[in-house]
Amino acid sequence: MKEYAYIHEEGKLPPFLRDLPFLDSFEESHLNTILYSSYFLECDPDECFIEEGTTDSRMFVLLTGTVRVEKNGELLAKTTSPGELFGEIAAFNEESRSASVIAETHTLLLVIDQKFLQEIKPVRDNGSFYAAVYSFLAKIMANRLRATSTELARVEKELEQAREALAKYQEGAA
Repeated sequence: MKEYAYIHEEGKLPPFLRDLPFLDSFEESHLNTILYSSYFLECDPDECFIEEGTTDSRMFVLLTGTVRVEKNGELLAKTTSPGELFGEIAAFNEESRSASVIAETHTLLLVIDQKFLQEIKPVRDNGSFYAAVYSFLAKIMANRLRATSTELARVEKELEQAREALAKYQEGAA
């Protein structure tokens, strides 16, 4: 893994950052603060940038590449979606990481260090800034919860159909 400082001119975002939903949610002054606490992380295939069970104050925004999410070594998801956010829950709740995230291909991430961000912009003095951050994170988590609920409903329906089919099979075999 290689880290690169993110140096930007205020008010001027490079094209590959301009269209990210994460950054689009913030006023320009807030965005500059976030970017000052950020850096780029370049990962080669199979490099783990979030390790399950560790604690960390960093959030990761996928810029390019493919990553996979694993829990206990089991694949949960893969994504290639620029702007996908990882590590936000543990970074804000100071909890241990619930899963590992591993670069599947050559990957570039924007890394935001929440602890550093709070040092340069203390929560107690910057309510509107953190309201914007938490609002955005709440939207992300609500979307993920909705997707999980939809998937759970689908799986529950499949399970019920399988139980019904098994019951019919067992009645016919008896």
